[in-house]
Amino acid sequence: MTETPDADTYALRSRTTAHVDAPDLPYQPPMPKAYRPRIGVIGAGGIVDAHLDAYRAAGWDVAVICNRTLSKAVAKRDAFYPDAKATDNLDDVLGDDQIDVVDITPHPADRVPLIARALRAGKHVLSQKPFVLDLDEGARLVDLARQQGRKLAVNQNGRWAPHLAYMREAVRAGLIGDLLGAHVSIHWDHRWIAGTPFEQIADLILYDFGIHWFDFLTSLDAGQARSVFASAAAVPGAKVPLAAQVLVAMDDAQASLVFDGATPHGPRDTTYIAGTAGSLQSDGPDLGQQRVTLTTAAGQARPDLQGSWFNDGFRGAMGALLVAIEDDVEPANGASGNLHSLALAFAAIKSRQTGLPVAVGAARALTPSGAVT
Repeated sequence: MTETPDADTYALRSRTTAHVDAPDLPYQPPMPKAYRPRIGVIGAGGIVDAHLDAYRAAGWDVAVICNRTLSKAVAKRDAFYPDAKATDNLDDVLGDDQIDVVDITPHPADRVPLIARALRAGKHVLSQKPFVLDLDEGARLVDLARQQGRKLAVNQNGRWAPHLAYMREAVRAGLIGDLLGAHVSIHWDHRWIAGTPFEQIADLILYDFGIHWFDFLTSLDAGQARSVFASAAAVPGAKVPLAAQVLVAMDDAQASLVFDGATPHGPRDTTYIAGTAGSLQSDGPDLGQQRVTLTTAAGQARPDLQGSWFNDGFRGAMGALLVAIEDDVEPANGASGNLHSLALAFAAIKSRQTGLPVAVGAARALTPSGAVT
């Protein structure tokens, strides 16, 4: 006679685990040891406030802010770096031999020629995300940076959100063994985009927003992802879909992303990472308030994380570039690796548009109409 499995067998009852000390992991934004270059910022849109606030907090020298509308550059200068130069002339930045690093912030279509010009002018470059609209174009910029002996990084600031950074470092340190699954579920209200240029982006959630989590998956285990299946749905009060879900097939693991971008009450953000030797869980009411739990055979650990995504994430993105320049290594957020993240995003968009799974790398470019080729 076959014995009936009990509640433990069916996972109806969790095991009691001991509380243990959390491992000390390098999740904080990286800082160069001595390298303190003069930095030029190109573009003075709304997101630049986060950049400049983070750089000011880090003690970095922003020497010039450039924008084609001079008054915007002046406003940012006066608010954050009163001693900096404000200009509407790009040559004031690229032609200044004292400027080593430039932070290029305009939208992707406008940004690509600026990145190329900056690299040819001998500048190290931090590009705003999403990096490019075309993977092959991005690869050409990566090649140009190598030819010029310059570093090219992408402002994937989510990498240094404390909870995401700690979980990434735990996976890289082997604390949970081999990766089995990574699952993100975010429920918030993204309808602030009404009346902004963002609501003209058909696959906004999978591209401009979702790139943070495609990049997070890449940072956990680059190269494992094989195909992507995605869908999206319209929501009340938005011109573009703000609800989406993504399934990622990997070599020996799986991943999923769920975005409910029109949740007016009770927002929630959860991340769960399963491994052969443990798991990681992060949970909180928003992306700025997260509690991480690491569970292994030894017990459960809950690190006391310091900082916040805004603006530590922006300090991390620039800091990683400065460290790479100082140590002459590839940036942790290098453009070359970011092409893997974009390949995931493009595959998700093409899958959403076709209703079919798409191999990672098969979708190469996002056209002005929003189609993926």
